[in-house]
Amino acid sequence: MLAEQVAYYRARAAEYEADALPLPGGRELAAALESFGPAGDVLELACGPGGWTERLLRTATSVTAVDASPEMLAIASDRVGERVRFIEADLFAWTPERRYDVVFFAFWLSHVPLERFESFWSLVAECLEPGGRVFFVDDAYRTHDELIKGASSSTIRRRLTDGTAFRAVKVPHRPAELERRLARLGWRIRVTQTSGPFFWGAGRGA
Repeated sequence: MLAEQVAYYRARAAEYEADALPLPGGRELAAALESFGPAGDVLELACGPGGWTERLLRTATSVTAVDASPEMLAIASDRVGERVRFIEADLFAWTPERRYDVVFFAFWLSHVPLERFESFWSLVAECLEPGGRVFFVDDAYRTHDELIKGASSSTIRRRLTDGTAFRAVKVPHRPAELERRLARLGWRIRVTQTSGPFFWGAGRGA
């Protein structure tokens, strides 16, 4: 199913931003990231079409962005030019070549299956310099039509505008529960809910 999830985002790249839902709380995410101040060498995981990459460039010394979709990377590259180093890689198989001051990811954590949650955060730890920081944004928003296996399942179905269907992972994390789950892995991260369905997390390892 993870391969199907990648296929969905590859196919959806051209229409990804045009189909974004106007949900409340988005400005709060941008303000929180600005307050966090991602500085130094920044790594962005699952960068997508580069909307957040632009924001990272405002304060970062350098940005490296990783995504499994070459289509998404092409859009992101057109958006930010040569100021970013792009890497095409499957994050479930990728190994970082170096460490960074900040690791950032937007709307990716909910696409990580719970059985891979711990290994994903081990990857984040491998990517960070000692004392490095983490910032992420996400949501728990799932429509009734997406829940093909019921609300208790993290398997959803999403469609392109032409109706083509793909399965994907969407784990509906809740801030308090997510904080506890991260604390058990040794992370000191505060997760904050916005006035809408979004939340952000900021902090560092123990």
